[in-house]
Amino acid sequence: MENRVSDLFGIKYPLIQAGMVWASGWRLAAAVSNAGGLGLLGAGSMYPDVLREQIRKCKAATDKPFGVNVPILYADIEKHIAIILEEKVPIVFTSAGNPKTWTPVLKDAGIKVVHVVSSSKFAREETTTMVLVPLVKAAVDIPVIAAGGIATGRQMLAAMVLGADGVQIGSRFVASEEASSHTLFKEAVVKAQEGDTHLMMKEVVPVRLLKNKFYEDVKAAEQRCASKEELIQLLGRGRAKKGMFEGNMVEGELEIGQVSASINKIMPAGEIVAEIFNEYLAAKAELKNL
Repeated sequence: MENRVSDLFGIKYPLIQAGMVWASGWRLAAAVSNAGGLGLLGAGSMYPDVLREQIRKCKAATDKPFGVNVPILYADIEKHIAIILEEKVPIVFTSAGNPKTWTPVLKDAGIKVVHVVSSSKFAREETTTMVLVPLVKAAVDIPVIAAGGIATGRQMLAAMVLGADGVQIGSRFVASEEASSHTLFKEAVVKAQEGDTHLMMKEVVPVRLLKNKFYEDVKAAEQRCASKEELIQLLGRGRAKKGMFEGNMVEGELEIGQVSASINKIMPAGEIVAEIFNEYLAAKAELKNL
């Protein structure tokens, strides 16, 4: 498929797996890359030595391009960047911070760099992909990758029609066999129905959560107008790990997108890539009859 994103990364399909904390280890990244997409390691939940191990295991599991997603605000960012340079990772997605510091360093090493455009403004206003993609496309000349609310081929086509050159998919890959997230979390994602997630913690770290006891605690705190400091204390440390990685479905933070309502089963990542792209092609063909 001739496409700016596919050509940029040297991949078959313009489909990128999100580098999600506690879900995106080497098994998932390698499986997506082997299937023709671009797999990403989620460095945000990895200590530096773990990141190095994951990169090396991913290299051994695929001869296709893969990348690393790096939250710039991560405490060990300098160590992570050093490891990425030493291990010669070909592609880096940066997020959660200003990319100016590290983009030149990475590009000077021949690494392709993508920055995830997001802000607290968009999070508070819940700006949707349908609105955001055309605005970004009109403002830049570089390839645009749409993310948020995409889990099917039809949704991929909709994003491309709006001007995206490719898509990034997260929630759908959480419910993959290779995702490192806990089985109980995967099963909860598959069972989720419309309205089972809600955007919370807007004043701290805006995130969409599956409803559980922790969600109810946050909801009650926000309803009584708790301060930012109180919310940070309620969140504590390791809350996402407790829920998504360790499987504590009561007290854990269960981060997942609204599109989870359309995910019905746990599948191998390669089959997910194939299903999405085949549906994309079928939907594209249908447009000719409109």
